Amino acid sequence: MKRIVILASVFVFSLAFVSGALAQEIKVGTLLAHTGPLKEFGPNIQNGAVLAAKQMAAAGFEIKLIHEDSETSAIPATNAAKKLVEIDRVVAIVGALASGVTVPVAESVTCPNNVIMMSPASTSPLITVLPADEGKDFLFRTCPSDALQGVIAGKLAAGYNKTASVLYVNNPYGQGLAEKFKRSFEKRRGKVLAMIPHDEKAAESYTAELRKALAGKPDRLCAYSYPDHAKVYLKEAIEFFKYKRFLLCDGTKSEDIVKALGARNVEGQMGTAPGSAGGEPFVIFSADYKTEFGRLPPLPFITCAYDGTAVIGLAAYAAKVKGLPLTAKNIRDNLRNIACPPGEIIKPGEFKKAFNLLEKGKKINYEGAAGSVDFDKNGDVITPIEIWKYSKGKIVTVRMEYEVPKE
Repeated sequence: MKRIVILASVFVFSLAFVSGALAQEIKVGTLLAHTGPLKEFGPNIQNGAVLAAKQMAAAGFEIKLIHEDSETSAIPATNAAKKLVEIDRVVAIVGALASGVTVPVAESVTCPNNVIMMSPASTSPLITVLPADEGKDFLFRTCPSDALQGVIAGKLAAGYNKTASVLYVNNPYGQGLAEKFKRSFEKRRGKVLAMIPHDEKAAESYTAELRKALAGKPDRLCAYSYPDHAKVYLKEAIEFFKYKRFLLCDGTKSEDIVKALGARNVEGQMGTAPGSAGGEPFVIFSADYKTEFGRLPPLPFITCAYDGTAVIGLAAYAAKVKGLPLTAKNIRDNLRNIACPPGEIIKPGEFKKAFNLLEKGKKINYEGAAGSVDFDKNGDVITPIEIWKYSKGKIVTVRMEYEVPKE
């Protein structure tokens, strides 16, 4: 009897050891904007990451999130990233939001230290070909490049206007989107009259920039900035220049802009933004987000942060069941294996099912809240581009553009 008890104890201990090994946590940083021009977006995008981590833990695998504020600025964000990598020893960072933050952080911190950077919101085309990541493959994003959004925006504007000017934030995001828009708009016989940059730091007034942008009386003014910039210069355009024909974007898809300008002043104004493929994955995510946080705001990239955290966790679990240590390299090497065909479809929240399949050596294909997370060789994904508008003080979807013309 004593021998049986000992053997049983050893068996139970072994099961506990195996279970504990599979449940080994990883540390993941978030580097999102809680202050600075993008501060409206940061908390809700962070909630997306938090929800994914919580669901992972409930399924048996813990992601310990360590949150840092990028301040929507390169220098403080770089310092925060160094802390996450050198002190907290994270294997991945979900962030940043601004492309003007993601690029320097990737160049000086994550790529040199072989740490995964998974941006849910940096859309600059520069990120696709960033030299710092060439041959390393540690820079990914779960939002599409503005090589897509710029094409759709140009196509949208050309359907209604012959001329346009662009007022944009002077960083990789604003520059990239403005250039892609100009190329697309002019390909469709539109004419861009002015391309006017402004500083990344929010200013009290933009009348000088507006005077240049509106000098030629464009049919449309593209507001390619962040909420803290645009809520100032859009209000000035309306009040001082009596101008109210705007084309907005993901950076200006903002409830704060409605509050600052008033619902009547933004009524009917349209914009573009990376969207969600919809369907059952988005429905599931939306319900889970509302249960956890009470409301899913109509702001961009919340789904992308959820998906980014989810694929990091799934890739880590895939590495673990193969007996590999949970290093950034081993996790990275499994990112495409768990989110690309072939494999059994895994929808948001179905992490226990995913873990069981991985333990059996089965292939899985995570289909995200924003859409397919099929990383290409550059770490990019393609999701639909949303055309949206302000209606009665709300942000509403007009339609999704699934077919992106090649430019």
